[in-house]
Amino acid sequence: MATQVVIAPLLVALVTAVVSLFVRRFPRARTAVSLAGALAYLASVAVLVEQVASRSILTYQLSAWRAPFGITLVADALSAFMLVITAVVSLAAVVFSVGFMSEHAQRVSYHPLYHLLVVGVTGAFLTGDIFNLFVWFEVLLLSSYVLVVFYSGPEHTRAGLTYTVLNLLGSALMLVAIGGLYATVGTLNMADMARRLANPAQYGVDPVPVLGITVLLFCVFALKIGVVPFQFWVPAAYRAAPAPIAAMLAGVVKKVGIYAVIRLYFTVFAAARLPDGLGLPGFVGNSYLSFFGPVLFAVAAASILFGGIAAVSRDDFDGVLAYSSIGQIGFVVLPLAVAATVPSLRALGIAAALVYALNHALAKAMLFLASGTVGDAVGTVRFAELGGLAKRTPMLAIAVLVGMLSLIGIPPLIGFFGKFLVFQATAHAGAAGEPGATFALALSVVGAILTVAYFTRAWNRGFWGATTAPVDHGSYSSVLVGVVVVLAASLVVVGVGFDPVWRAANAAADATLARGQYVGAVFGGGG
Repeated sequence: MATQVVIAPLLVALVTAVVSLFVRRFPRARTAVSLAGALAYLASVAVLVEQVASRSILTYQLSAWRAPFGITLVADALSAFMLVITAVVSLAAVVFSVGFMSEHAQRVSYHPLYHLLVVGVTGAFLTGDIFNLFVWFEVLLLSSYVLVVFYSGPEHTRAGLTYTVLNLLGSALMLVAIGGLYATVGTLNMADMARRLANPAQYGVDPVPVLGITVLLFCVFALKIGVVPFQFWVPAAYRAAPAPIAAMLAGVVKKVGIYAVIRLYFTVFAAARLPDGLGLPGFVGNSYLSFFGPVLFAVAAASILFGGIAAVSRDDFDGVLAYSSIGQIGFVVLPLAVAATVPSLRALGIAAALVYALNHALAKAMLFLASGTVGDAVGTVRFAELGGLAKRTPMLAIAVLVGMLSLIGIPPLIGFFGKFLVFQATAHAGAAGEPGATFALALSVVGAILTVAYFTRAWNRGFWGATTAPVDHGSYSSVLVGVVVVLAASLVVVGVGFDPVWRAANAAADATLARGQYVGAVFGGGG
């Protein structure tokens, strides 16, 4: 069923980027356009969510070219869930940007680049074919390359160069994998690919080489997500980028990789079967997910441990948040490993990953904005020069504490439900007799302890204790503090009113697994 509302968020973000480019030299017009565009984007996403809730799956065939020959946009409960995260975080970040970025920075195309980043993210969540997923990845990456290096200092240039080179290599690898998929499957439309992989004999598809190609593609997505062993770019890029861009990278851009893994591996590639099994030591089963389950678990375990241990030893707030982001994203990947390994827990694992992704998006974006607020007022975020922030700016300190507690998993915050669902998924996997489930549960506990450790250390060194001179003499912007407080309040509100979030996550998980419904909607939709 086609409807123009599917393309609305994409058009709103694109128009905002273009208009803000033309008015960038006029401060009031620039601010009005950027803020109005972010609000209009939120409104368009809200309309799309309402339509998806009532009509399940919406499709839009560009220029009325029917799938699989034309470009298809698809909106279902999964893409709607991710778009809501994008709309909320991007609105907070753009409001923060207006008060945080210098006049010169905003005049030299900051806002057009920011909204182009949103365009790329939106397109990735809505596209119905793998080649255009690559295209939208490139759109968001091209703008993020400039935004990461925006301050142009030596450390920013070094971080930006690492970020750019690694992602260019990832993009080249993704293009190779896409070419391989087209050569072996004969299509790049996701619905058509799922249909062909489910019936390989009918379409003359050999599933064995396709598995190897999906491994290459997974490496690309792991790089975009920033999990171990592809985490090299994360700490430097997050530290170098302006605070609102770091918030977007951690809160939204990482989720594009998570979305790609869920959509492709659980909706599309899960349709494939290997007639003779995997034939690999330690791997049991004949589905692609039987292979990727252990792989997902390995990267989740390594990320949780590496990110947590590294964050404990950091000497600055940005460093703690950057390495913490590696560990916390491991908690998103872990239930996906359970979902891939235990078919009966597939819906629970995906829903748990989505709830934790929401928690991570709101809390980590808020903490990066809080770090930016401190840096703007004090001139540094090094713990050696901080201290007493709780006395000097109590509202900011309370907001930071809420974000930390949410990532730790304290009720009634949204993070409690995210952490609980991760524990529940791993515990149920153990009850189902999965051999590695006990280790997964123990890993979750260790990761939670590490989270307590590094956030306790950060709180004691930065917010507790005697007030240092830089903190005491700092001027704290009420606008910046207000944005941080609003995001912190959202963690409480979403946690207290968790039931709608849980229903949305469940609907997204069901939509992910409803392969037949997805295929039918794409091939039954009009232009």
